[in-house]
Amino acid sequence: MAFTCDLCNKRHQSGNNVSHANNKTRRIFSPNLQTVRALVNGTHVRIKVCTRCLRSGLVKKAV
Repeated sequence: MAFTCDLCNKRHQSGNNVSHANNKTRRIFSPNLQTVRALVNGTHVRIKVCTRCLRSGLVKKAV
């Protein structure tokens, strides 16, 4: 999938926009993905990672 975290497979979720008049229309909640140069199997690779994986230390960043 295109907009997916490469580590935890987090992807967009759907929900509703709710107006003041309580009208409901569909919308998409996208995860906060960052493109990072990371060390994967000894090589430097650009991967898309959500900020929760970055914060929790699941990514070994390339120097």
